[in-house]
Amino acid sequence: MKARTKKFAVDVIRFCDTLKASKAASVITYQLVKSSSSTAANYRATCRSRSKNEFYSKISIVVEESDESHFWLEVIDETDLSNDKQEGKRLLDEAIEITKIMSKSRASASNNR
Repeated sequence: MKARTKKFAVDVIRFCDTLKASKAASVITYQLVKSSSSTAANYRATCRSRSKNEFYSKISIVVEESDESHFWLEVIDETDLSNDKQEGKRLLDEAIEITKIMSKSRASASNNR
């Protein structure tokens, strides 16, 4: 999952560089790059958790950030800011999958606390 979340962040950064130039795209790119890279960085931190409570707290951040990435990718799609609809769809699907996986992990962590 470390490699997968990092790849997601890198792919999002590359995707954002292909968006149509506009003020809105600049703002959305900023938010999406922050949330996708935060997903990867916080997952790495989750892997180094020192306690069950710390793991739960950090995995909760990962869920929030991956869900936010999902949101921004939907906004890009619905506002036609993308020049590459196929890549946008792939990234949207990946954000959904990461959110589902992390949500399951958080639920398991909650049960084990």
